[in-house]
Amino acid sequence: MGKRRPIRFFFFFFVLFLLNRHSTALQLHRHETHLLFSFKASIYTDPSRLLSNWDLSVSVCHWNGITCTGDNATVVSVDLAGKNLTGVIPDSVFRLPHIQSLDLSDNQFVGELPRNIFTVASSSLLHLNLSNNNITGKLPFGGVHGLQMLDLSNNMISGSIPTDIGLFFDLQFLDLGGNALITEIPNSLANLSSLEFLTLASNKLTGEIPRDLAGLKRLKWVYLGFNEFSGEIPEELGQLGSLNHLDLVYNKLTGRIPAAFGNLSQLEYLFLYQNCLSGSIPPSIFSLVNLISLDVSDNSLSGEIPELVIQLKNLEILHLFRNNFTGKIPTALAALSRLQILQLWSNGFSGEIPALLGTQNNLTVLDVSTNYLTGKIPHGLCDSKRLFKLILFSNSLNGEIPESLCFCRSLRRVRLQNNRLSGELCPGFTKLPLLYFLDISGNRFSGRIDGEKWELPALQMMSLARNKFSGELPELIGSNEIVSLDFSVNEFSGSVPESIGSLPELMKLNLSNNYLSGRIPGEISSCKKLVSLDLSNNKLTGEIPAVLSRIPVLSFLDLSENELSGEIPPVLARAASLIQINISHNHFHGRLPSTGAFLAINSTAVAGNNLCGGDISSNLPTCENGVKKRRYSRLWWITVILAAIVVATAVFVRIRRRKQRMGEKRVQNEEGIWELKLFDPKASKFVTVDAILQSAGKANETEIQFVVEKINGNISAGIGEAAELGRLRHSNIVRLLAACRSDKTGYLVREYVQGRRLSQIVGSLSWERRRNIALGIARGLQFLHSHCSPGVIAANFSPEKIIVDEKYEPRLVVGLSSAAVSPHYAAPETKESGDITEKSNVYTLGLVLIQLLTGKMAVHRQEVVEWARSDCRAEMWVLDGAVTGATEQDQMVGFMNLALDCTADDPMARPSSEVAYKTMLNLCRTACYSKLLLT
Repeated sequence: MGKRRPIRFFFFFFVLFLLNRHSTALQLHRHETHLLFSFKASIYTDPSRLLSNWDLSVSVCHWNGITCTGDNATVVSVDLAGKNLTGVIPDSVFRLPHIQSLDLSDNQFVGELPRNIFTVASSSLLHLNLSNNNITGKLPFGGVHGLQMLDLSNNMISGSIPTDIGLFFDLQFLDLGGNALITEIPNSLANLSSLEFLTLASNKLTGEIPRDLAGLKRLKWVYLGFNEFSGEIPEELGQLGSLNHLDLVYNKLTGRIPAAFGNLSQLEYLFLYQNCLSGSIPPSIFSLVNLISLDVSDNSLSGEIPELVIQLKNLEILHLFRNNFTGKIPTALAALSRLQILQLWSNGFSGEIPALLGTQNNLTVLDVSTNYLTGKIPHGLCDSKRLFKLILFSNSLNGEIPESLCFCRSLRRVRLQNNRLSGELCPGFTKLPLLYFLDISGNRFSGRIDGEKWELPALQMMSLARNKFSGELPELIGSNEIVSLDFSVNEFSGSVPESIGSLPELMKLNLSNNYLSGRIPGEISSCKKLVSLDLSNNKLTGEIPAVLSRIPVLSFLDLSENELSGEIPPVLARAASLIQINISHNHFHGRLPSTGAFLAINSTAVAGNNLCGGDISSNLPTCENGVKKRRYSRLWWITVILAAIVVATAVFVRIRRRKQRMGEKRVQNEEGIWELKLFDPKASKFVTVDAILQSAGKANETEIQFVVEKINGNISAGIGEAAELGRLRHSNIVRLLAACRSDKTGYLVREYVQGRRLSQIVGSLSWERRRNIALGIARGLQFLHSHCSPGVIAANFSPEKIIVDEKYEPRLVVGLSSAAVSPHYAAPETKESGDITEKSNVYTLGLVLIQLLTGKMAVHRQEVVEWARSDCRAEMWVLDGAVTGATEQDQMVGFMNLALDCTADDPMARPSSEVAYKTMLNLCRTACYSKLLLT
C-alpha cells in the first residue's frame, strides 16, 4: 500500500500538468484567434476571398496564409503577399506571441502604421515585409530586438528616419526605399553592425552620406540613389571590404571619385551616374578585377581612359556616356572577353574606333555616338554574333559599311546618321530578319536600292534621308510592322509605289525633295494609321485623291511644290483629324474650302495656285459662280466681326450673371451664414447646406449622390476657382456640382462616381482595359488644356485622383490649384519651383502610362523612367508580363515610347496633351478607331 501512494501522487500531478498545459494551449489558441480576427476586421476589400475560411469552423492553422509549428500549433507566419487586399494594418497582428514572419507586401493597404508596432511586436519576429502598399504617415518609434529583415519600401511614408532605427541591433536587411523620407540619415544607423543590405533609395534624403557607414563591415549592398545627397563621397566607404554593390545614382554629389574605392576588392557593381562628379577616374578603380558593371555616366568627369582598363577581366557593362572624357578610345577594350555593353556617347573622344573591337568581345550593344571619331567602322564588331544595337551617329566616320555588318543577323537597331559614310548599300542589309530600326540619314550613300527586294519582316522605322540614293523606291516585302519611312532629300525617281498601301501600321511617310512623278496612288488610303504624309518638292501630277479623306487619323499633309492640278476635293475639308495642310505652288484651281484644316489656313500654304474663296487668312479673292471677285476690304470685315463679338459677349455676360444669381443661395444656422453656389441646376434637388454639413464629417462615399471635400488654404480664392471648375463638362471629368462656404470653412461638392481608384485596380486589368483607360485619361487632359478657355491645369493629377467607373471609364478629379501635389507624380520642375503647368501635367500622364504598362505602383518612379529611357534598357521586359502577348507587344512598346517622351526632363521636349492623345489614337488597333473618334 505504501508504494502505491507515491505512484498515485505522481499520476495526480502528471494529470494536473497535462490539464494545465492543455488549458494554456487553449488560452493561447483563443488569444491568437482574437488577434487574427481583429486583423481581418481591418480589411476593407478581399477580391479573391482569401480570408473566407478565417472562421471558427476551421482550425487557425488551416486558415489561408497562416503557418503554425510546434506541439501547441502556434502561429509563426502570416503570408498574405500579393493578394490585392485593401485596408489598414492594426497592431494586433504584431502581437501574435510566436510570430516569426509577417508578409503583407504587394497589396493596397492604406493609412498610417500604428506608432507602437515596434514596441508591442513579439520578440520572436524575424522578418517583416510591408513593401509595395500605400502606407502613409511617419515611421513608428522603437525597435524590435531579433528582427533580421525590415522591408517598408515602395509606400508613401514621410518624415525623417527616427534615431530609434539604431535599436534594431540584429537587422541584416533594411529597405526603406521608394518613400518620401526627408532630412539626413541619423548617426544611429551605424549601430546596425549586422547589416548586410541597406536601401534608402528614391526618397528625399539630404545632407552628406554619413562617414560612419564605414563601420558596418558586413555591408554587401548599399543603395542610396535617387535622393538629394550632396557633398563629396566619403573616402571611408573604401573600407567596406565585403561590399559587392554600391549605388549612389541621381544625387547631387560633387568632387572626385574616391581613390580608396580601389580597396573594394569584392565590388562587382559600381553605379555613380547622374551626379556632379568631376576629375578623372582614379587609376585604382581599374584594379577592381571582380567588377562586372561600371556606370559613371551623366557627370562632369574628364580626362582620358587609360589602357589600365585591360585589368577589368570580368567587366560586362561599361557606361561612360554624357561626360567630358577626351582622347582615344583605349584599344585595351578590345581584349575584354566578357564585355557586352559599351556606351561612350556624348563625350569628346577622338581618333578611330579600336580596329579589333568586337573580335574578342561578347558585344551586344555599342554606342559611341556624338563624339569626334574618324576613320572607318571596324570589321569585327559583330564577330560575337550577338550584336543587336549599333549606335554610331553624329561623328565623322567615313568609308563604306563593312560587309560583315551587312550579314549580322542579330542586328535590331542601327543608327549611323550624320557621318560621312559613302558607297552603296550592300544587298545583305536589306535582308536582316530582326532589324526594326534603321537610320543612315545625313551621309553620302549613293547608288540604286531597288535592285534587291527588301525583306525586313521586323522593320518598324527606316530613314535614308539626306543621301544621294537614286532609281526607283524599293519594294518592301513582308514588312507589315513599318511605322515610319523617310526617303526624303535624295534623288529617287519613278512613281510612288502602290504597295505602300499594304503597310497597315504606317504612321509617317516622307518622300519629299526627290524627283518622283506620276499620280498620288489612292492605295495610300489603306494605311489607316497614317498620321503624317509629306510628298512635297517632287514632280507629281494629277488630282488629289479624294480617298485620302478616308484615312481616319491623317493630321499633317504636305503636297506643296509639285505639278498637281484640279480642284480641292470637298471631302478633304471634312476630314476631322486633319490639322495642317500645305498645297502651295501647284496648279490647283476653283474654290478653296473654308472648313476643317482649310479654316484659317496660312496664305503661304495655298500660294502659287489659281484658287479663290476660303476665309480671310488665306488672302485669296472671293468666288462667284466660279469667277474670282475681289473681297471687301479686310478692315471692313474686321469691323463687322468685332461688332458681332461685342454684342454676343454682352448677351452672354447678362445671361451668365442671371444664371449665377439663380445658382447662389444663402442659409443661416447655428454655425453662421453659409453661402452655397450651385454649378449644376439639377443638383439643387439634393445638394443643400444641411446635406453638405451632414456629409462633411463622414466617409467620402455618402448615402446621397455627392462627395464632399474640404477646401484647404484661402477659402475665398478656392470658391472663386471652383466657379471656373464648375463649368467643366466632359465624360472623363468628375463634375463639380457646388461649392459651399462660411467665414471659417469651405467645401467642394462633387458628383459621386461608383468605382475604384486607378491605383487600386491597375494590376488586375487586361491590356485592352488599360489601353482604353489611358485613352480616357489623355482625352480628359487634352480637354482641360485645349478646349477650355483659359486652359485648366489638373493640380493634383495622380492615379489616386483617377476613378475608374463600373464601365472601366476613367474620370479625373480636378482639384484646386492649392491642392497638394503627390511627390511621386510631380515633374522635376514642379519639385523645384512648386509651379504646375500643362507640361508638368503631361509628365504625370507619362508616369501614369508607365504604371499602366508595368502593372506596378512602384514609387521608384524616376528610376523606372531612366531605366526604360536608356537605349540599351528599353526592351520588352519592362512591360507587365501578365498582359504582354504577341499581339499586344508592338502597341505596348508604342505606348512606352510615348510615356518616355512625356517624361522628358526638358518640359519643352514633352508633347502637348493633344498630341499625346492623338498619338494614342494612332497606336490603337483599327477596331477601336470608330468608337474613339466619335467621342
